Amino acid sequence: MPVVTFVYDDLISLLGREVSVDTLLDRVPQVGADVHSYDESTKEMSIEFFPDRPDLYSVEGAARALRTFLGFESGLTSYEVSDSDVVLELDESIKAVRPYMVAGIIEDITITDELIRSLMELQEKLHLTMGRKRSKVSIGIHDLDKVTPPFTYKAVDPESVTFVPLAKTERMNLREILERHEKGVDYAYILEGKDSYPLLVDSRGEVLSFPPIINGVLTTVTTETRNVFLDVTGTDLNAINYALNIVATAMAERGGKIKTVKIRGTQNEVTPNLEPRKWTVRIADANSLLGTRFDGAQMAAALAKMGYDAEPRGEELEVLAPAWRMDLIHPVDIMEDVAKGHGYENFGKELPAQQTFGSELLSSKASDVARQLMVGYGYLEATTLTLSSEEDQFDRLRLPRGEVIEVLNPISEDHTCLRVSLLPSLMSVLRRNKHRDLPQRLFEVGDVMQGIKRKKHLAAVSISARASFTEVKSLVESIMRDLSVKSVIRPTAVGTYLDGRGAEIVVDDKVIGAFGEVHPQVITDFELGYPVVAFEFDLETVTEGKLEKVA
Repeated sequence: MPVVTFVYDDLISLLGREVSVDTLLDRVPQVGADVHSYDESTKEMSIEFFPDRPDLYSVEGAARALRTFLGFESGLTSYEVSDSDVVLELDESIKAVRPYMVAGIIEDITITDELIRSLMELQEKLHLTMGRKRSKVSIGIHDLDKVTPPFTYKAVDPESVTFVPLAKTERMNLREILERHEKGVDYAYILEGKDSYPLLVDSRGEVLSFPPIINGVLTTVTTETRNVFLDVTGTDLNAINYALNIVATAMAERGGKIKTVKIRGTQNEVTPNLEPRKWTVRIADANSLLGTRFDGAQMAAALAKMGYDAEPRGEELEVLAPAWRMDLIHPVDIMEDVAKGHGYENFGKELPAQQTFGSELLSSKASDVARQLMVGYGYLEATTLTLSSEEDQFDRLRLPRGEVIEVLNPISEDHTCLRVSLLPSLMSVLRRNKHRDLPQRLFEVGDVMQGIKRKKHLAAVSISARASFTEVKSLVESIMRDLSVKSVIRPTAVGTYLDGRGAEIVVDDKVIGAFGEVHPQVITDFELGYPVVAFEFDLETVTEGKLEKVA
């Protein structure tokens, strides 16, 4: 989880009240954090905030949250936002490269060393977490007085523009920056395969930024800076708006005045937009979830401590949430904040009214039995990601594409959906270990998704020069015998396996899996060079009602 480091005295100046170190160390964890360390000699505090609260990744954001939580203020923090005449034009050429940008202005701010350190830390933590290492969101902070609006965000030929990037003294074109600049080398993968690169320039053609890689040295923010231009680019419009709001309000906590920028071209909006987000929470649902009997007024008071404005309306609570709280995606998130505002320590310590006895889930028992059996057969257990790709799940297995649960904002091409089969993951493990000695025998007991239902599967692969259908058939028959399962094996034409060397497993007239010699094309697609045999079946269906016999 992100660790934010700041000096105690700086936090106190932002709180506007004296609070003892002991009180802070005691109360901060109740907001949603862990105290990482406190150095008495330097008064330096390190707080580990939960990853769902990027608005707390700076001392300014932490101070804002603590002011309401400690009772110094109540309800939604508001910031005055005024309009400016600054325009940011988004050229049509940028749509295919890095399509979205938002911006804002902070005027009359005093840039201190503390603020510079805080901004750098906030910027990097946002890049790493919600920004997915800048691929999804990247933030630029500039000295506004060094450039001349209006600004233009466009895509250009990598060798057509030169400028001096941060930390350098020589002019470079965009391609040279990716090849020679430290940040360019680190983040070049984001622009891999692009024929043109994104660029932010002013009306005179001066370069502010080459997002998401590096800013220009021209707009470096120093202690002499008084007016700041913020830009945020990315692939997710919602995410970059939240990032802008987080940074802008953090600077407003230091006395800066927020002004808007008019976005024109491929986007038409005015940013930053700090209008509160409206939510409706059913009081009965919140009480049911929390095990409480709060009325609307009590819930509203608890939410006020968490920085919301809330008003009871009959059986519902109308809630105004801060524009920088990007973690709110469901009313349950607000119900959780009701619990935090009330105080976890105030929920009491009642013992359960009835004594009950727990027992191991059937699926867990099945998994344990299967693991013991596979280890006994000489196989090594692997644990792989539940995320996969349709290419791995279907195309590389020579299967027609089926229904999958897709990831809305995948971090890579290899993690676009939830898996429906374990075999691709095991084949990928073999690919990464093909330099090691043979034979290699792996198995996995893991979750797959069948429609919207989660199922526990058992799968195994064996690679060697002598891998054969007889080997895997004997293994499957042994597993079924040891699980006391009556099964029927019959030929199948599943594309994953060679014709005539593949079979399906039938239990109670239901096909629950298949096995055989893996097709040469599948072996080639996973970059392997030796015969592979494999099997996979639905472990829950196979063992249902039969585990007592096994035990």
